[in-house]
Amino acid sequence: MTRVKASKARINFATTLNRVAYGKNRVVLHRRGKDLAAIVPMEDLELLQKLEDRLDLEETRAALKEARRKGKIPWEKIKKDLRL
Repeated sequence: MTRVKASKARINFATTLNRVAYGKNRVVLHRRGKDLAAIVPMEDLELLQKLEDRLDLEETRAALKEARRKGKIPWEKIKKDLRL
């Protein structure tokens, strides 16, 4: 992974973008020594999204299992409790 000053990446944006898109490099942008953001290849982003989807699915399954075990709270009661 490469760290690049944000100002340098701005000046050399096309070069930085090509390093990521075609060279499959990950570039971390920093300013005053603090990491701000990262530019990653599309493959990395797609993998991250798949991992997030998997985690969301696992959390949903766990919540449904807990709801079956503990029971559900009717929506009307929740609205009433929250004064909605």
